[in-house]
Amino acid sequence: MASQQRSRLTRKNTAVLLIDHQVGLLTGVRDLTVSELKHNVVALAKAAKVLGLPVIAATTARDSLWGPTIPELRDALGASEILDRSTVNAWDDVRFVEAVKATGRDHLIFAGVSFEVCASLPALSAREAGYQTVIALDACGTFTSHKREAGIARLTALGIEVSDYATLMVEILGDNADPLAGAVYAALDMPFAVLMGQVADGLTA
Repeated sequence: MASQQRSRLTRKNTAVLLIDHQVGLLTGVRDLTVSELKHNVVALAKAAKVLGLPVIAATTARDSLWGPTIPELRDALGASEILDRSTVNAWDDVRFVEAVKATGRDHLIFAGVSFEVCASLPALSAREAGYQTVIALDACGTFTSHKREAGIARLTALGIEVSDYATLMVEILGDNADPLAGAVYAALDMPFAVLMGQVADGLTA
């Protein structure tokens, strides 16, 4: 496949795909703390919703192997349906692909557990299908540092962009004068950003 020119992520072209952030899988995460992973994926989901981005969540073998979506993310998603499937690669499930197509967005942010399988495999498949794909690495987790390193090396070799959840959301925000800026930074839950906003408010009061 020919390399694609990257274009900017915007509120009109981007959707967020959260794959397999399940209770059972998170018990095995070792490349970052489970609390950090929970914080990051929940912040990603909340910021995406503030920005009006479609958020699609999926599980695999929810009732037989890996259990439900973590409660913190379930709460952040509200009433949104979480699609359960049997396929390892979410892109191999027709319902998942149809849900992505229904968003009308062609820029996709992926996060998943495990990073090198549940986020990376569908990101590669979506890129093959013509989408621009990026992985929010710190909203992913995996089971050893070696798997994380190997996963990053593979994505680098195959030309898939890797970033972090806050940078991607701030790129989409675009302007700190936007009326949504305060809510976006609050959703991202970066204490220094909230503090600076409070300082600025105090100076202008």
